[in-house]
Amino acid sequence: MADVAIKVEGGVKHKILDDVKKLLPEGNLSLCLTCGLCSSGCPATGLDGMDPRKFLRMLVLGMDKEVLESDWPWMCTMCQRCVYVCPMKIDIPQMIFNIRAARPRDERPKGIRDSCDVAVNSESASAMGTPVEDFKFVVEDVLEEYREAQPEFADMEAPIDKVGAEFFLNQNSREPMTEPDEMVPLWKILHLAGVDWTYGSKAWAAENYCLFLADNENWERLVTAKANMADELKCKTYLNTE
Repeated sequence: MADVAIKVEGGVKHKILDDVKKLLPEGNLSLCLTCGLCSSGCPATGLDGMDPRKFLRMLVLGMDKEVLESDWPWMCTMCQRCVYVCPMKIDIPQMIFNIRAARPRDERPKGIRDSCDVAVNSESASAMGTPVEDFKFVVEDVLEEYREAQPEFADMEAPIDKVGAEFFLNQNSREPMTEPDEMVPLWKILHLAGVDWTYGSKAWAAENYCLFLADNENWERLVTAKANMADELKCKTYLNTE
């Protein structure tokens, strides 16, 4: 945990804190016990001289400028561990999201921003911009290869656009494009369990970088596209592999 002292200037305003209170009326940050449990299990503790407890105290002390200029909120995975262990159940990830959204979009991390933009403009909703035909080719090619190489899975299926399947399965788009063999273990599990599932030829990508960018509009667009594809195929359950 970082041991850098927090310096508080006089006459501070608590705009971020006030905004959080409006959004989370029951999430009283003043209830923080400074016990450090949030920092103990946080994978981002110590990065950029910051940890969840210090981040929270800076907000309570009205250090909005320092928090907004810090890169640490972009290192948070929003894994919710801090909320899980917090005895007062303070929602730090929600505050992280608000801090990200407060930064001008063109000043947010370029890698996350570009991945969001590519996904929004892709039929696959993929951060890699995977074309529909490329995805279909890879799935069919890998399936054929494993059917031939492993006779015990000769009747295994990896359906695409199967109408009426129980589960609509999504897929991290990095796997079919860079590590296609990584798709197969899940196929085998679903096959052996007798699960009725399908991919969609469109909006099949599991990742959503617009969420991490704190871009609510495009986050919703991607989720809506995936939900619409599941509805179009008349699937009952959306199976999120992320």
